[in-house]
Amino acid sequence: MAKRLARTFGCSTEFTLDVLGGKWKTVILCYLKQEPLRYAQLRRLIPSLSDKMLTERLRDLTERGLVMKKRVTGQPYELYMLTPTGKSLGAALAELYRWGEKHAAVFGVNVGNPLARLKRG
Repeated sequence: MAKRLARTFGCSTEFTLDVLGGKWKTVILCYLKQEPLRYAQLRRLIPSLSDKMLTERLRDLTERGLVMKKRVTGQPYELYMLTPTGKSLGAALAELYRWGEKHAAVFGVNVGNPLARLKRG
């Protein structure tokens, strides 16, 4: 169950971080920004994320109105996709991605492109 939001926030940034806070939420949103994905695809993209945590985060993002599940006609699976409210985070998520690309080397880390791996495998 999603944590209840406070009724008042000191500023809009505080509110935004409260909604998006929690490890993995923005990562999940970034992947879903690229394309709708099945649960199993999200698991492959984020291997260090447990099934329990992925389920909890997806449930929370769904309850907050940022993600929705859609049954694929004639298929035994559902797709997770961004709602219009979730899509409205696109520019902010893109900036976070660009910042990470630009500054990863300064922090001595490498970043890959897991969506490219998903398409190949």
